[in-house]
Order: sequence, then C-alpha cells, then structure tokens
Amino acid sequence: MKTILLLSDKEVREGLRNRWVVAATGLLAALALTLTFLGSAPTGTVGAGALDVVVISLASLTIFIVPLIALLISHDAIVGEIERGTMTLLLSYPVRRRQVLLGKFLGHLAILAFATCVGYGLAAIALLVTGKVAGAGSWAAFMTMTASSVLLGAVFVAIGYLVSALVADRATAGGIAISIWLVFVVLYDMALLGLLVADQGRTISGGTLDALLLFNPTDVYRLLNLAGSGDIAAASGMAGTVQTAVLTPAALLAALAAWVVAPMALAAVAFSRREL
Repeated sequence: MKTILLLSDKEVREGLRNRWVVAATGLLAALALTLTFLGSAPTGTVGAGALDVVVISLASLTIFIVPLIALLISHDAIVGEIERGTMTLLLSYPVRRRQVLLGKFLGHLAILAFATCVGYGLAAIALLVTGKVAGAGSWAAFMTMTASSVLLGAVFVAIGYLVSALVADRATAGGIAISIWLVFVVLYDMALLGLLVADQGRTISGGTLDALLLFNPTDVYRLLNLAGSGDIAAASGMAGTVQTAVLTPAALLAALAAWVVAPMALAAVAFSRREL
C-alpha cells in the first residue's frame, strides 16, 4: 500500500508541475460560478429552489467537462511513459505493474476530485453569500451530485487507462480518447433518441430502455442526479422518469462503480501482457 501511495503522490506532483491541477480547478470553478450566478434566476416558475437549479446546471456541466478532463489526463498515463522510457526505469524497482496502475489511478483521481470539490464548493459558497435559502434535501442533492461527479471522473480515468494500455503511441491514444468522449457524451444519446422515435414504443420496453441507459455512464450519472428528487426532476424536465423509474440510486451507484472496475481490470490485464 505504501508503494501505491508513493506512486499516486508522484502523479499528483507531476500534475502540479504540468499545471493540470490548476487548469482543471480553474476551469470547473469558473464555469460553476458562472452557472451559479446566471442559472438561479428562473427558479420561481418551476417551484424549485436556487440550489436545485444549481444542481441541475452543474450536473449538465459535469457530463460534458469532467469526462473530457479525465480522458485528457489519463489517456497517455501508460503509453506516454513507455514512449519516454520512464516506465522501464520505474519497473526496474521492486514494484509490480498493478501497483503502478493503481498508484497512477489514485493520483489522477485525487487531481480530479480536488478540482471538482473546490470548483463546485466555490459555487455553493457563492450561493450562500447571495443569501439564497436551501433546504436539507437540496444540500443532500448537491453533495450527491459532487460525489457522483468524482465517481464519473473515475469512470473516464479508468477508460483512459484502458486505452493507454492497449495502443502503441500517444497520438493514437489521444484520438481514441476524444472519440470515446464524443460517443458517450453526444452520439450515444442521439442514437438512442433516434431508436426510440423510430420504435414508437412498439418493442422497446421500460426495462430495455433502462438496460440501454446503463451502457452509458453519463446516462447513469444523469439519472442519478436529475431524476433523484421530485423538485429537481420537475425543474429538469425528468418528472416522468421519476414516476416510472425502476433503477434505484443504489443500483445507479453500483453501475458507475462497475464502470470503474471493469476498465481498470481490463487495463491491468493488457498492461501485464505488454512488452516494454
């Protein structure tokens, strides 16, 4: 465990040196503050509180930004070090490949968690400064959104590691990472919507739709945060989803956790078989 923590500390220090921590934190903080000040105005028409609207805005932001940041910091974690020759040097020490993988993962996850918590925490502080009142349920939804945002980031860090363990060079890893982001964030939902429109409810049942949503971690995240409570669901236009929901919050969290474990397990297998 000490070796893994040392490796994760190395990744954090490299992230500080490469300005990843500052850049990710600054980007998330700037966007979160902008959405907080501009997005809390229309709360009166839907009966949702200011913090509920902030949760909706930040959850929508997370789906686009956090996976992209996660893939950018992780796609060359393995192949990059192999190209630079530092991986051979690192493995010459008494350290196993799975320890390297896990240590790097924890380091990158720490960077992403710091950026997310600080950025979204500043948004919450800004909301308090403006004098907006929020109930316990709204704060619980905000905390769930922040924690699940970190978990969504962990999913795409793991996917980035799988890509990095499989490809031959950094350029290919970067191209595949951007393609993965595009598929999960944009194209998958467009294709699913087109399928539902074409089907018109004839063959795709609610259970089938739930299964299809589980194949996309961003959809799992969206269901967890935007359909988690009545006020937020009403304000986000997902009230009907809440009424017909089959997947519980525990099941959605388990699905996100599985999206972390499966790519990391595959990355470990690929890395263990890779010749340096």
